[in-house]
Amino acid sequence: MMIPNLPSSRRMKRVMSLFLILGLALLFKPLGAQTPEAEKNFQQCRACHNLEGPKLIGPTLSGVNERRAQDWLIRFIRNSQEVIQSGDPIAVKVYEENNKIPMPPHNLTDEQIIDILKYIKSGGKVDPQYAAAEPSADQKAAEDLALKIAAEQEAREEKLADIERDANRNFGTTFIITIIILLVVLIDLFVTRVIKAKFVHSTLILVALFIIGEIIYKESAAVGRQQYYQPDQPVWFSHKVHAGQNQIDCKYCHTAADYSKSAGIPSVNVCMNCHNLVREGKVTGTEEIAKIHKAWESGEPIQWVRVHNLPDHVFFSHAQHVKSGKLDCAECHGEVETMNQIIQVNDLSMGWCLQCHRKTEVQFADNKFFMAYEKMHEKFSNGEVKKVTADMLGGADCMKCHY
Repeated sequence: MMIPNLPSSRRMKRVMSLFLILGLALLFKPLGAQTPEAEKNFQQCRACHNLEGPKLIGPTLSGVNERRAQDWLIRFIRNSQEVIQSGDPIAVKVYEENNKIPMPPHNLTDEQIIDILKYIKSGGKVDPQYAAAEPSADQKAAEDLALKIAAEQEAREEKLADIERDANRNFGTTFIITIIILLVVLIDLFVTRVIKAKFVHSTLILVALFIIGEIIYKESAAVGRQQYYQPDQPVWFSHKVHAGQNQIDCKYCHTAADYSKSAGIPSVNVCMNCHNLVREGKVTGTEEIAKIHKAWESGEPIQWVRVHNLPDHVFFSHAQHVKSGKLDCAECHGEVETMNQIIQVNDLSMGWCLQCHRKTEVQFADNKFFMAYEKMHEKFSNGEVKKVTADMLGGADCMKCHY
């Protein structure tokens, strides 16, 4: 049994909670330099870089401010692969000198990166005027409130999932009871004849057939859908830790999302880029990370369980949606950076896709993917069409997804 509009309402509640948390954080955030934050942000760099001493996966960072221009460093730290792919000779040289191991993108502002560079230049020392600063009572209260809100939101998510599971069980129970009642009525009508009034049989049969038909229709429509599917994985992997706390970009692990039908599941060597040095986690200890090293040493791939599945008769391209459509991953997959264990939050039904195509405005004007739509460009240029949605470009055409 499906609960209508549940994904939308849950997503809206999540967005409202995030806005509230962000607002509280901004309200009590001290102004000025961000040196303590730089020390915190630099922790994600320590897995691959030393400030001083021997080279790790990446080069030692001492003197990097003198070796490279600041604007180049900002671009390279934010997205090294983008700089390398642009043909920048320095970026290409650095990439080749470090065994062609890509540095993951970082979702940092210019100010945060500049602050990290200052932290590196100081040799990893925090400015004394900030080092001794303790969070104010208001800031502590804001942080406590933000954590409380996040916990309450997570509890609501779990409750909704429990409601969905209970509803599915009740649906199955209703179907079985209805079948039993129908059989009893038919037996009485043709064999036992305890009930003398024929209209009672007719009424019960019609009601039972209606209920059975409704259940069969809804269950048939739901074939291939697995909303709230949350399988256990061979290695306990937390998107909340990797994408949330460490801010690893989705496309660092799912490298094919820009150019392939599938986003791709990361191979063990991608995991080893970091876990060659990171051998212990605060949540899982050493046991789960040891499974990665075992797979690396044995040469056997980790058998990850795919969470988001579509029926075989459906065509879906990540490249078309991510690269050309400029969609954020959260549009379909939800806020994965908050999930310890991935769950399918949307039903991914045809109706859900069509609704998205009808409301989603595409970046039409300066997008090379849509250059072939000459008539639509004419309408867009002369003001006849104010905005272009996906369904106007064939997003509601059956043959686009079913062929």
